[in-house]
Amino acid sequence: MSVTIRFCGASRTVTGSCHLFETRAGRFLVDCGLFQGQKTLKELNYGAFPFRPAGIDAVLLTHAHIDHSGLLPKLVRNGFAGRILATRGTIDLCSYMLPDAGSIQESEVAALNRRNAARGRAEVTPIYTQADAVASLQSFMAVDYEKWIDVIPGVRARYWNAGHLLGSASIEIECTDGDGSGRPMRILASGDIGPDAKLLQPDPEAPSDFDYVISESTYGDRERPPTSPDARRARLAEEVNGAAMRKGALLIPAFAVERTQELIVDLIDLMERGEIPSAPIFLDSPLAIRATEVFRKHAESLDPAVDVRRLLTFAQLRFTETVEESKRIAKLAGFHIIIAASGMCDAGRIRHHLRNWLWSARATVLLVGFQAPGTLGRFLADGARAVRIQGNEIKVAATIRTIDDYSGHADGSELVRWIAARRPIQRGLFLVHGEEPAITGLAARVSERIIPAARVFQPLLDDVYELSAATPTPLDAGRRRRLAPEAVVRLDWHNEMSKLVLDINDRIESAADDRARGVLIRRLRRALEE
Repeated sequence: MSVTIRFCGASRTVTGSCHLFETRAGRFLVDCGLFQGQKTLKELNYGAFPFRPAGIDAVLLTHAHIDHSGLLPKLVRNGFAGRILATRGTIDLCSYMLPDAGSIQESEVAALNRRNAARGRAEVTPIYTQADAVASLQSFMAVDYEKWIDVIPGVRARYWNAGHLLGSASIEIECTDGDGSGRPMRILASGDIGPDAKLLQPDPEAPSDFDYVISESTYGDRERPPTSPDARRARLAEEVNGAAMRKGALLIPAFAVERTQELIVDLIDLMERGEIPSAPIFLDSPLAIRATEVFRKHAESLDPAVDVRRLLTFAQLRFTETVEESKRIAKLAGFHIIIAASGMCDAGRIRHHLRNWLWSARATVLLVGFQAPGTLGRFLADGARAVRIQGNEIKVAATIRTIDDYSGHADGSELVRWIAARRPIQRGLFLVHGEEPAITGLAARVSERIIPAARVFQPLLDDVYELSAATPTPLDAGRRRRLAPEAVVRLDWHNEMSKLVLDINDRIESAADDRARGVLIRRLRRALEE
């Protein structure tokens, strides 16, 4: 038996999840996600796959989030003809999320091409279109939790609820020689693991006794304070009341699927109890509105203590589907709440609301999820005094706040407990889907206590390992990588350029007089000439 794995994404970064397995009988992927964050990383979405799509026999999809599913339309368009195996909840969410992603691709590329035309630059094409996304849905096939399904000859898989998102799964994989002889190789791909006591979702489940475990590590180096439903709502109430006192908009950039629904549930509860002011809640995301309908459809699989059906009937909840409805929100004065995608502020309608409000000291921006390096959300979280949105410089006068109670990811201690429950792990633990500090932090937590340090691996992008030996063996050490390892983990020149332009403008505007401004400009010109 020979089995190899190539880490085609989510290696020292949290996006682009994609793992390529190859056996003698065929090839299959676990996930095929979109890269997000800095432009250098996102450019991988436009390039060729590091494998031939037509040569892939199947895809095992852990869940619907775009960093795990977002390149499936491109995979299908480029020749993949196999099955995409996913739970019914994942398929229902992808049926809205992937076409929405294609539509965003088209609209943002159209806007970029208008700017490129004005600058005399070449046109670009979308990664894929809405039509490509719709066509890819024909490749999906539903699987049930905890039931084996054949993937390719000699490989079968079983899905376990990961507690992260409606339909999310950790995937158990067994590989044999194909003739039924010998002990199968057992592998578990974690997907994204939900935290303890997550709103709407059950606790994660999975069996034990594996040769290999591939674990996410998004929050592997940090701890959250202990929480409960009451504590979570109390922290949210504190932030909402603070925003209300500032008498402007409360902008919540939220992932359209699950994070948004969780926030709405708590906001409704707090308003009904009188713990926060009753105010309009604008759900300004067609995708979030449709995802909410999917949650209602699957209400029986969610936390029975939560009345999911209220998500579409609360009087103060307003749905804005059209662009015209979204633009009318900008005319409002006084305290109101706007929940809009995207969660990292990198696309979607939230950018328009940020452009309208960031300059105002009356506004509040509440970040409720992970912000990848190089994203607008990360710059705001890190205290940027000015940002660029769609080519425009915006001063940041709004109050920027962060709460982590709505994260869909387990923290460091929860990940350690999840990994420990998978023991024995005979050959190796691969840590993926995390920034470098998170991965090294989780490695330090599990080494020796849970698994010998020599069996803990931190793969780089495009690393290949032979899994059939007693310990995993790196292959093709000289393989040409799509990106140098340092380019994955640091801000790229696009980010540095944007920051430089903002700093130059700030220094020139703060100069004492026109003479001082002239001196600065001449120095800059001399530096450029050198």
